[in-house]
Amino acid sequence: MHGPTPPAPLPTDRLQFAMPPRHESVEDERRHRKERLAGALRIFGRLGFEDGVSGHITARDPEYSDCFWVNPFGLPFKHVTVSDLVLVNADGQVVEGRYHVNQAAFTVHAQVHAARPDVVAVAHCHSVHGRALAALGDLLDPITQESCAFYEDHSLYDAYSGVTVDAEEGRRIATALGTHKALVLRNHGLLTVGDSVDAAAWWFVSMERSSQVQLTARAAGRPVLIDHRQAVATREQLGGDLVAWINYQPLWQDISRSEPDLLS
Repeated sequence: MHGPTPPAPLPTDRLQFAMPPRHESVEDERRHRKERLAGALRIFGRLGFEDGVSGHITARDPEYSDCFWVNPFGLPFKHVTVSDLVLVNADGQVVEGRYHVNQAAFTVHAQVHAARPDVVAVAHCHSVHGRALAALGDLLDPITQESCAFYEDHSLYDAYSGVTVDAEEGRRIATALGTHKALVLRNHGLLTVGDSVDAAAWWFVSMERSSQVQLTARAAGRPVLIDHRQAVATREQLGGDLVAWINYQPLWQDISRSEPDLLS
């Protein structure tokens, strides 16, 4: 005896799947980037990436390509709103906003943005496991699916010269980054970039978690490396900015729904 006929599958065009939005005007795109920037800062605050006044995420303005939105100096990540964000020029001078900007930190961001016109956003924070990996002067090994996204697509800045305050140091860091999506700053921390705020933020979150996994695995024993061919294949599947954008959406949905005041 057969049971009832199961429901027919729904046409795929009736199912929702988020993709990066298209903007009708530069004003809409600016608002979108600022909203995502405020949200990313709050997420970083939740995840414990903030350390005093260290740490920044910058987003290139869609109209003025040599100006960048950035979090205000001294304002807690968890409380940043869209209206708090500051717009600075390539020299770190405030052109819109009510707050100062951490000049030493912005120097690095400015040089990365200058060297990489394809990059919309740059993220750098003094996260715990990123700093631990940086203290070892190590790169991520291909030991998990997530770390393979960074395989041969991140590099090491193998120097430390204290708090960065000059453009030349920023240029050396940008050169070390090259065309990659991420950089380990020795004895300092992690830096990631992306073609959207969402992508840059996701790469930082994923790189920090991958650092934690690597450090934990090494403390427990000898991690088994994924072979070169499989690591490359996995990176080709998971290492693009669109995949990063998609992976980031649950974090964005959570923060924007639970803390809608960030949009004010």
